[in-house]
Amino acid sequence: MARHDDLSGAAGHAAAVRAALPVTVKLSPVLCDLFPGSRREVAMVAATVADMIDELDRLWPGMGDRIRDSRPAIRKHMNVFVDGSRASLKTPLAPGDEVYVLTAISGG
Repeated sequence: MARHDDLSGAAGHAAAVRAALPVTVKLSPVLCDLFPGSRREVAMVAATVADMIDELDRLWPGMGDRIRDSRPAIRKHMNVFVDGSRASLKTPLAPGDEVYVLTAISGG
């Protein structure tokens, strides 16, 4: 029985370590230019894209408003991708995910 408890403790510890691993957020150069002192790559713990935006706004006040509108939704001129798939504010994030926050490019 003690052996089972040891495995539970190790498994619980491993789950806690995984839960504490950050996601990697990669910001567009255009967005970083608007917020002096910001970085192109940021590691953080966030459960959803909305949480990630809240954390970016905490780090660089006003950044959240550049990414998210008042509906709330991701702004039309912004694109957020999680591990290569387009994301919404409700998209869950898992430890180790890569999140790209990009500005839309238009022209004619």
